[in-house]
Amino acid sequence: MTQTNFSRRSFLKGAGITAIGAAAMGALSGCGNGVQAANAESASASFDVRTQGTTTPSWLGEAPDVAESDITETLDYDVVVVGCRTGGLPAIISAAENGARVLGVDQQPSVQAPREDIGAINSRLQQEGAAAHPDCAIDKDVALDDLMRYSNGVADRRLLNVWADESGALVDWITDIITRNGHYKMNWEAGVGNTDLPERAWATSHSPEKLVDDKSITFGTELKEYAEEIGAEFRWNTSLIKCEQNEEGRVTGVICRDDNDKHYIRINASHGVILSTGGYAANTEMLEARQPWNQQIRINIPMGGGNSGDGIRAAMWCGAHMDPVGTSVLFNRAAVKPSETAGSDVKGSMFWFGEQPFLKVNLKGERFTNEALPYGYVLHAAMMQPGSTYVDIWDSNYFADTKAFDEHGCCRLYPWDNGAPSNKDISEMPAALQKLEDNGYVQRADTIEELAEKLDVPADTLKATWENYNAYAKAGHDPEFNKEPQRLIALDQPPYFGCRTGCWFLATIDGVRIDTNMHPIDDNGDPIQGLYTVGNDSGGIFCFTYPSLFVGFACGRTMTFGRRAGRLAATMEA
Repeated sequence: MTQTNFSRRSFLKGAGITAIGAAAMGALSGCGNGVQAANAESASASFDVRTQGTTTPSWLGEAPDVAESDITETLDYDVVVVGCRTGGLPAIISAAENGARVLGVDQQPSVQAPREDIGAINSRLQQEGAAAHPDCAIDKDVALDDLMRYSNGVADRRLLNVWADESGALVDWITDIITRNGHYKMNWEAGVGNTDLPERAWATSHSPEKLVDDKSITFGTELKEYAEEIGAEFRWNTSLIKCEQNEEGRVTGVICRDDNDKHYIRINASHGVILSTGGYAANTEMLEARQPWNQQIRINIPMGGGNSGDGIRAAMWCGAHMDPVGTSVLFNRAAVKPSETAGSDVKGSMFWFGEQPFLKVNLKGERFTNEALPYGYVLHAAMMQPGSTYVDIWDSNYFADTKAFDEHGCCRLYPWDNGAPSNKDISEMPAALQKLEDNGYVQRADTIEELAEKLDVPADTLKATWENYNAYAKAGHDPEFNKEPQRLIALDQPPYFGCRTGCWFLATIDGVRIDTNMHPIDDNGDPIQGLYTVGNDSGGIFCFTYPSLFVGFACGRTMTFGRRAGRLAATMEA
C-alpha cells in the first residue's frame, strides 16, 4: 500500500484552509487553489469569501447551464425540500403541518432511515428521567459553553441557543409521530459517568426503539408515511442540479434531473427551498481540498451510497459561503490488516469495538495518548504517529472490562442507567470479532510477544509498554497520560487480541454559514431569501472536531433545524 505524504505546502493548499485552520491543526444526494505563502501569484489573486480561498476551487466550479428546451417538466409547490432523510423529513412534515403544499425530492429510490441518536435538551423524557438520575440534568448555559469550547469559539452561539431552546420540543414531536401506530417507542439514554472528568459527558441522546418485527417498517417509513397522511408528496430518483433565483436574488425553485430517463424538471417553490442533502463525505475532491489532514487517517469502509456536496454547491452558487475549517464526524471504528496503514485510498473493515478504551499503541509499540479521550481526540493524536495508524490491544476479559468502562454514545455495549438499550450489545461482539479474525484483521495470541509479531510491531517495545500499562493499572495511576482509574484496567488474561485501527468517516459537518432562520448568508452576512439549509449542508456549529460526548448532537441539531426551516418556509415568517 502506498502511504500518502502531506507536506506543509500541500497541507495548506485546501480551499477551506485559513489561518484558523492551520492553528487548529497545531493545537445524502484535483484540489482547489488556496492560500500558499510561497506562491507569489496566489498572493496577488482576488480573495473569494465564499470558499476562503484565492480562486473558485474545481470542486465548486460554476452553476450548470441548463437550456430551457431541455426542461420538459414543470411543477409548482409552496415548499420544496431537497434531501429526505434526517433533516429533510422533519422539514417536510413541519411545512405540511403549517399548511404548505410541499414536495420532498431525493436521489435515492426510496426513503432511507434517518440517524437515530437525537441529541436534545429538556424533552419530556429527559425532564421526567432526571428526577431519578439527577446527574443527567443539563444546565443549558454550561452545556453551550462546553460546545463553544469544542468549536474553538467558531460556533455561532445564537444557533446553539436555537438547538437548546427547540430540541426538546423536537424530540417530543418526533416521539408523538413514531409512537402513534405502536411500532416504535422513544428512549432517553440516561448516563454521564464520572462528572469530575475534564471532558464530561452529557445525557442528550434519545433513540427510537422498534417494537415490531416487520422489516418494511423503519424509522424513515414512519416519518414518511405520516408526512403523506398530512398531504406531503415525494419524488424519488431525482437529483438536484441547481437552485433558481429571480432578479432580486431570491431563490424561487430548483432545477432537478429525473435519474431514470434523465429529463430535466423545474420545480417552482413560491415560499422557499430547503436544502438537506447531507454534506460531502462521498466527494473525494472536496474532501481533499477542505480537510486533507483527515484523509491521511481515513480508512474506506464500503457502505454504499454517499453524499456528494450537491446542496452545499447549490447554495454557494446562490452566494452563500462556507465555514472556514473542514470538519467531520470521525470514529475509530475502521480496521486494516497488519501489513497495511491508514490512508484515503485504503479499504478496510468496520471495527465497532475500536472505540473501547483499551490499550492503544502506535506502530512502534508505544502508547501515544489517553485511550479514554473522545473519539476524535484519539484520532487526532494518531495523525502524529507513524502511518497515522495504531493498534488496539485487549484480552479475554473484555466482557467485564467494557462494562466497567461505562462508555457513552453509540460505542456503549451495555444498557444505560435507566435501562434504555445501547445501540450495540456486548452479546454481538464475539461473532463480530471472530469474523474480523477470520478475515485477517483481528489477531489472537497466547503471549504479548507473539501478538506483536502478528501485528508487525516491535515485540520488545510492546512488551515493555504492556508491562508498564499493567503496573499503572495496579497502582491506579497513569503517570504518562493520566487515564482515569476506572478505564485503566490491566490486560493479564490471555489469549490477547490486537487490531490495527484508523478512522471511519460518518459525515462531514462543515457547511454554508446560516442565520437563526436557517437562511444561508452571503458575503456581507445578509440572508439569501427563499433558501434554507439544514443538517450537514449548513455550518456555523462545528470546527475541526465533533463533540462526541454530546451524544446525538449532530442528529439533534439537524432535526431541530429541519423542523424550524419547514415552519418558517411554510408560513413565510422569515
